[in-house]
Amino acid sequence: MKIPDLISPIVGHRVWRWDAAGLRSLNGKPWTPRQPLAAKCGAGNAHDADEPPRFDCTCGVYAAKNIEHLRQLGYEGRGVRGEVHLWGTVVEHELGWRAQFAYPKSLILPPHLIPSDTKEMEARLGALAAYDIDIIMLGGGRNIPLCRRGSGFDAAGLDYLIGKRTEYYARRQRDRTLMKGDRVAVLGRGIAVVEHADDTEVQALMRNTITVRIRRKDIGWNRQNMRWEVKVSAP
Repeated sequence: MKIPDLISPIVGHRVWRWDAAGLRSLNGKPWTPRQPLAAKCGAGNAHDADEPPRFDCTCGVYAAKNIEHLRQLGYEGRGVRGEVHLWGTVVEHELGWRAQFAYPKSLILPPHLIPSDTKEMEARLGALAAYDIDIIMLGGGRNIPLCRRGSGFDAAGLDYLIGKRTEYYARRQRDRTLMKGDRVAVLGRGIAVVEHADDTEVQALMRNTITVRIRRKDIGWNRQNMRWEVKVSAP
């Protein structure tokens, strides 16, 4: 998508919801990759749909003037923060603008918003890359480029994500211990609930009636399914 050359778009600040489908306004309105978001009036006023925003209405695509204004409006921390291009008819307010057209300019992605599940992470990041904008991650006290407009994913950002995933799974393997009440998938038989576990054997209850004994070394953590599984059939 290309911002019109005949105008100088205003750059505002806003936050978006983010999932595997891409970006959405906090009210649920989807932002389509490579297409400007056109304002529509939802206030029930009598002006035409192609006229927003109006001075005498509340319609338009909203954005704050700067990060401090975003904080004052109570939006910081409610989603993915970033810059947004605004153009067409733009109505100015004390802390921001209402615009006729808008499109994301850049995003700042905090690490805590990146899913730990690999498949979900790939789906979400792929959805962001489709917008073809600059995306920066905040990691280790520095800005790490994840995507660059016109170039796609950046090697520095991908290396950082790979390192974080490796650390996560290593910590998960190190810290995760089977305890009473944990659920174990006994492949081909069902789910068992741990009653007792030590370094050599696990006793678990299936269907609340059947006690099974499983060698501790046969139970492994399935990263994809995020659960304990028995690698071989239980005796």
